[in-house]
Amino acid sequence: MVGFGSMAGYGIQSMLKEGHRHLSGLEEAVLKNIDACRELSAITRTSLGPNGMNKMVINHLDKLFVTNDAATIVNELEVQHPAAKILVLAGRAQQEEIGDGANLTISFAGELLEKAEELIRMGLHPSEIIIGYTKAINKTIEILEDLVEKGSENMDVRNKEDVVLRMRSAVASKQFGQEDIMCPLVADACIQVCPKNPANFNVDNVRVAKLLGGGLHNSSVVRGMVLKNDAVGSIKRVEKAKVSQNATLHSHCTPVKVLYLSFLLILMFF
Repeated sequence: MVGFGSMAGYGIQSMLKEGHRHLSGLEEAVLKNIDACRELSAITRTSLGPNGMNKMVINHLDKLFVTNDAATIVNELEVQHPAAKILVLAGRAQQEEIGDGANLTISFAGELLEKAEELIRMGLHPSEIIIGYTKAINKTIEILEDLVEKGSENMDVRNKEDVVLRMRSAVASKQFGQEDIMCPLVADACIQVCPKNPANFNVDNVRVAKLLGGGLHNSSVVRGMVLKNDAVGSIKRVEKAKVSQNATLHSHCTPVKVLYLSFLLILMFF
């Protein structure tokens, strides 16, 4: 015969491991989750837009980050709260899928949850709020369809003018006031390495080399490979040379990385 009187807790609490907690209801679960998400969105909200402020983040390795990029901020914060983690994953998915808008995703979600909290305290059930937000999503999609730049679906990705026109807003959100300089440079670099199927475009094929003593206005696109290191030795130029290459290259190396390593080997050889 087994006695159940000594078991800790009751109901679902008795099924959980020692130390685990079961929260339910508005005050214990829903509102606490909303509060955690609002706190996270409040951190990134002040960095939203071209005039957003930078944040200083020090991760667990004592590495310092000074940035206004929401994706970097939330990744280095190592958020542990389950509900707030959903916002982190949403921002990460936005960054990986689109390349921009992570801050807007997190901040907008926090604002929606804040308005939902007001409705909950007024007496509305969460399911009713979800129905209302679902209707708003459907209406938003209808409006967004009318705001899409005409010809975007069938545009030629190798047409520089079309590419510049559609990337200005994304570049301006990161470098406000410099989009007239950066957009043509980015478009030139991307068009040069764009494969036959644009869906297979690899961002690693475009490299950025920073040289001391210059500025953004001195930037240019180089078709080929830029090596910041000088040649080792007195020989600077060789024609019809025979080069011995002996190196182990990982399978995940892109063609650009392989070419870069090959050039380094050439410089070391001569």
